[in-house]
Amino acid sequence: MNLSEKYHKYIKCLNSGDLDQLADFVCEDVVYNGSAVGLQGYRRMLEGNYADIPDLSFVVELLVADSLTVASRLYFNCRPQAEFRGLQINGQQIEFHENVFYRFRDGKIAQVWSVIDQAEIQQQILHS
Repeated sequence: MNLSEKYHKYIKCLNSGDLDQLADFVCEDVVYNGSAVGLQGYRRMLEGNYADIPDLSFVVELLVADSLTVASRLYFNCRPQAEFRGLQINGQQIEFHENVFYRFRDGKIAQVWSVIDQAEIQQQILHS
């Protein structure tokens, strides 16, 4: 299975909310944005995201992959329940993007670099 296929299965896992499968896709010692969070820390981060954003769904808009790396542009259309990224959203529907790069090792995600388009969210909050 190539990394594009593997990544789409990972996104399907995230969208199902079945984090018991996470170890099939993520290394035990995964690093997220330069911090060694490990698999359990990565899982806790996702659990927090699901708690804060009950309708969270990951949509792949763009995907580029080689033998070790995946680059993806993800789209979100959701209603965070309270504060999200320092902004009081309180259930307002927002749309935003995340640009994320993944480095794989032995077929699993070993490193993640994620940038969420904060300005895109702020503009919607200011104009609501």
